[in-house]
Amino acid sequence: MAQNLRTKIPEADTLLIHDQNRETARKFKEASIAAAGAGAEGKRKGKGIEVAESSREVAEKSEVVVTVLPEPSHVKSVFGNILHPRLSPVPNSASDRLFIDCSTVDPTSSTDIANAVHSSSSGVFVDAPMSGGVVGARAATLTFMLGCPSHNGNGKLVSRVTPILHHMGKKVVHLGESGMGLAGKLANNYLLAISNIATAEAMNLGVRLGLDPAQLADLINGSSGQCWSSSINNPIKGVSPGAPAEKDFEGGFSVGLMRKDLGLAIKAARESGAELELAKRAEEVYEHVEDGEKGKDFSVVYRWLEARNSRVNTWRSR
Repeated sequence: MAQNLRTKIPEADTLLIHDQNRETARKFKEASIAAAGAGAEGKRKGKGIEVAESSREVAEKSEVVVTVLPEPSHVKSVFGNILHPRLSPVPNSASDRLFIDCSTVDPTSSTDIANAVHSSSSGVFVDAPMSGGVVGARAATLTFMLGCPSHNGNGKLVSRVTPILHHMGKKVVHLGESGMGLAGKLANNYLLAISNIATAEAMNLGVRLGLDPAQLADLINGSSGQCWSSSINNPIKGVSPGAPAEKDFEGGFSVGLMRKDLGLAIKAARESGAELELAKRAEEVYEHVEDGEKGKDFSVVYRWLEARNSRVNTWRSR
């Protein structure tokens, strides 16, 4: 995402980055310079990236601040550091400072942070969680779900945010007021959590019945069972080029993050009175999978099912 931003924002602009792991930020800058080419050209473009010592420094020096953090507690902590003490106006700019939070957290926490930003006159805050995974982040094909206040002074907040998000993705859907982007994300990721398990089960069933995995996937993806997990993120190696299954389930959306998002969806459902009949069993599945496959892409559910097949066969043969 950061690389796509640097590539697409005006060359005269500076991309200021901060990561809790300073080595990660340093390597990103070095990789960006290397990608720009050797010699003066690479050095010139490298000057357009700076590594900040803190999230507060990023906010102090920036007109637009994009945050992507794993947990609600992380988002609250970062914005606590950003907002206290009160920020000065953006240097050399007539626009309000714009905070775009792409983290997946609960809508209540996000709305609380939005209220803190607005009440302190520190700028404007929008929630813009994303969908598309690591592949989408690299290819700038993400979908962003936008929640922002419609009462913004100039009435043009959506039109200001949308082009920025298009630097990192291909689709921006404005879903309503603050927190509504996250409401959409939790509904989407609840469905993803269930369809990922169902895809693993269906592929496992077909293979156990003697079907070729590639032919089975081709059938599903041309039929009513098609979904993102079956077509883009298929859990069997050799079916979806570039999927984490091709790399021992490395480099994707981790089981832990899916488990976290599922928990947030369950919490939101409980608070809103929505029934989720499959939630409890799905939560149990991801808990068991994470115990043995921590850090792997969530499509590793398929390998967990394979292992269960082996245990059942062993038990039956005794």
